[in-house]
Amino acid sequence: MASLNPYQRKRRWKYLLLAFASVIASGSLFYTNYLVHNIAKSERTRAQVWAMSMRQILNSDDNDFLQYTLAVRDSLTVPAIVADAKGDIKGVRGLDTTKNYIDLPSPGKKYDPAYFKEELEYMKSQHEPIKLKILGEETFVYYKDSALLQQLRLFPYVQLTVIAIFLLMAYTAFSSSRKSEQDQVWVGLAKETAHQLGTPISSLMAWIELMKEKFNAEDDVLVAEMENDVKRLEIVADRFSKIGSKPVLEEHGVYAVVKDFVDYFKVRVSKNIGFELSGNPHLKAGLNIPLFDWVIENLLKNAVNAIDGKGSIKIEIGGNKVKNQVFIDVTDTGKGIPRSKFDTVFQPGYTTRKRGWGLGLSLTKRMIENYHNGQIFVKDSELGKGTTFRIVLKNTRNDKQTKS
Repeated sequence: MASLNPYQRKRRWKYLLLAFASVIASGSLFYTNYLVHNIAKSERTRAQVWAMSMRQILNSDDNDFLQYTLAVRDSLTVPAIVADAKGDIKGVRGLDTTKNYIDLPSPGKKYDPAYFKEELEYMKSQHEPIKLKILGEETFVYYKDSALLQQLRLFPYVQLTVIAIFLLMAYTAFSSSRKSEQDQVWVGLAKETAHQLGTPISSLMAWIELMKEKFNAEDDVLVAEMENDVKRLEIVADRFSKIGSKPVLEEHGVYAVVKDFVDYFKVRVSKNIGFELSGNPHLKAGLNIPLFDWVIENLLKNAVNAIDGKGSIKIEIGGNKVKNQVFIDVTDTGKGIPRSKFDTVFQPGYTTRKRGWGLGLSLTKRMIENYHNGQIFVKDSELGKGTTFRIVLKNTRNDKQTKS
């Protein structure tokens, strides 16, 4: 069984935590519903006892029994309404004591039949009525849940909401703290790498100058290419030294910058891979050349690795005048990416190569979004046919034209 990369392990733990949270939520809801069912059953029993006591009060002449039934009647804790078969209200209990349901003068009370009608309709929607025969007339007792039962129904949702908010805040704080620590480690490692590369790069530059003088190799092609590689090492070291600090963006022609790097890169890969660059040479954007070259390098390396044997890489530069944007599309004829992995390929640790670290596209996304205020995404891909990555930048040339 293939080992999981760090991103996949992280996602697996998220699923496990989500499943555990779901079990807790389901258990809480089940137990609360169990309590609600038992309390509702108890309240209906009390309502039935109250209804029967009312019947006995109205039908009995026994004073002792009457006192007993009055005591039972007064013990009811749920709001109730007694109505006849026509729906006319004959009595109420446990509702607003400042309102009358019949038009009788009462101190401090208001005749409000609409209120009692609304309560009656609500009670009908909650429970089946209790049917009685009082003085030979069919009577119905309606009731609704007590305030305690209503609160208990809402309690698990309130509880789960509070727990969810707490977990979200804790997860956000933990992730932010961990990300900050990781960023500090990466920044320190990157700057130390740049520092360590400085000495051998300076030495190599000096050795190349000595070679030119000793062997009269000023125009030698191989020495020139060696010099280009050492200069590339200088750029790499400069890239690492800039990690963690806000890079300075300067306006550059996007086509010219991409062309310079493609010309350097294409002579250093297999001749079985062809390169094609096309597009508008007048589009400009704010770029940091060392970091932007790194972005193009990562995309081209990714494209080369995706091509098995012979293939081609096409770089097309275009724009959208309405949205004031510059597009850079990098298309390869490689093995393609499943649609389900379009977002995953930018996650740290994701790689399809045995010796890959899975950091190239992750760094690329960070450099475009955080440092160049742009976007990068998989525009299109088809298994066995190839992939197109798109970079979106702000067109600074259109900005100036608009202002002028």
